Amino acid sequence: MNSASTSSVVAPAIPPAFGAFDPAPERRADPYPSYRALREADPFYRLPLGAQQVTILTRYQDCVTVLQGAEWGRSEEGTNAWRPSDALDGGLRSFLRMNPPNHTRLRGLVSKAFTPRVISGLRPRITALVDSLVDAAQAAGEVDLIDVFARPLPLRLICELLGVPARDEETFRGWAAALTRGLDPDHLLTPAELAQRVDATREFDAYFTDLITDRRNRPTDDLLSNLVAVREQGDRLTEAELLELCALLLVAGYETTVNLIGNAVLALVRNPDQLATVHADLDLVPAVIDETLRYDPPIQFIGRFALQDTEVSGRAFRSGDVVVTLLAAAQRDPDAFGDPERFDITRYGGPAPALRHLGFGLGIHYCLGAPLARLETEIALRALIRRAPRLALSTDQLAYRAHLVVRGLQTLPVRLAP
Repeated sequence: MNSASTSSVVAPAIPPAFGAFDPAPERRADPYPSYRALREADPFYRLPLGAQQVTILTRYQDCVTVLQGAEWGRSEEGTNAWRPSDALDGGLRSFLRMNPPNHTRLRGLVSKAFTPRVISGLRPRITALVDSLVDAAQAAGEVDLIDVFARPLPLRLICELLGVPARDEETFRGWAAALTRGLDPDHLLTPAELAQRVDATREFDAYFTDLITDRRNRPTDDLLSNLVAVREQGDRLTEAELLELCALLLVAGYETTVNLIGNAVLALVRNPDQLATVHADLDLVPAVIDETLRYDPPIQFIGRFALQDTEVSGRAFRSGDVVVTLLAAAQRDPDAFGDPERFDITRYGGPAPALRHLGFGLGIHYCLGAPLARLETEIALRALIRRAPRLALSTDQLAYRAHLVVRGLQTLPVRLAP
């Protein structure tokens, strides 16, 4: 079953121990019927997740309320919704897990280095990378688009931004895979995956400790040098904050973009009418990106803590309660989106666009790297659609990665016709 066909599938009954986080291959390939069943049966579904009890929110407005509300955030101990975030466990430790005022301070500092002008200045380099990758893919004719296109583009770009030499790209790729899988709830990870998360964190920190020292002594024109140098009224990023930001950029600036490109291409080739529509008008590419972020988002869910006693749609929550905003379910809520199971690029390409999707989050934690991800994906899709308008799958048997928070294809075998 694929996600393009879910509109004709009868929503299954929820089993007693429904696993919204079930890593079974068939659920990874198409989790959306289960999401719909959960939303229809209980929009405030209580579920044991590791050692904690969480409430899963699946309706659009409820998720918006939590993501925008000052009553919701991260715990003061710096934990996420399903595990402690400390050096012993490894994994990402960034300002995304902070509340104001610390979050406000760090985001302000980073924004001074990661400006719109910096991002727009990357367009020529992204275009050159995309053109070279499409050239190689077309010469091969039949390729794994993830391996030869969707993955190397953002990986090479983020490495260049951080001043990482090309010879270390594959090492970075391994760290990113371990850190991304490590975002999932601990009780769903194997002992080997837990160990890989710790190893990746330590190796990454050691590597960047040296690189940051080098940039302090010999600054260049890369983003890392800008982050090292940025100041605001005497304030600057500490060594630990720089390390955490670099790890965040590796995952958020690379892994999610890989999956955004892959998910967009898959949706287009499974819906040839949509591919033909955008080929006839490449100005609809931004609408393809927005519809992909709604229809099959790379980030499937986000956890939040109640910072005080509060309510969501009349349901009471106590301070310290944990909710999981299941974005991938909320964005197919029929109360928010018409015909939500259909991939329809005109949803965001017409005169009256649909409600705002949640694919880059919402509120104070809205994705800082969203403009870069959009720019990379737009240039990539424009080139691919323009030069390979008869793009098609070479097999219907697709494999997804084991990751749950970050959803993406393991491979995407396609044929490219000139």
